[in-house]
Amino acid sequence: MARPQTPPVTVDIVIQMNGDPSRIVMIQRRHPPEGWALPGGFVDLNETVEQAAVREAFEETGLKVRLLRQFHVYSAPDRDPRGQTVGVVFIASAEGEPIGQDDAAAAAVFDRNSLPTPIAFDHAQILDDYFQARY
Repeated sequence: MARPQTPPVTVDIVIQMNGDPSRIVMIQRRHPPEGWALPGGFVDLNETVEQAAVREAFEETGLKVRLLRQFHVYSAPDRDPRGQTVGVVFIASAEGEPIGQDDAAAAAVFDRNSLPTPIAFDHAQILDDYFQARY
């Protein structure tokens, strides 16, 4: 029996900078869809979602993160214009200065009142959920 086709699994990371949950890292995407996003990407074969989150955060921002907890799973079929994905979102902490690299043209720290635009994917919803839960 053939295995049914299922959507790829991705990770996104809300990185709190220097112990401040109101200051989070976003990346400016180098590839379409354009805009700003949370660091993240696809889970590789033989990799846990936790390993993928740590790897993607480092690849895109140069930050070595400490995962604090899994936040939520997002699975709306239209969350990624490139095709359906299931995204596992983590909250992490990091120290230092983010530097955009790999798939990120830039990386910067923002707070709730200074979020950049446009925001790609469903990351505006994720951030709204995060800030609602934090405050």
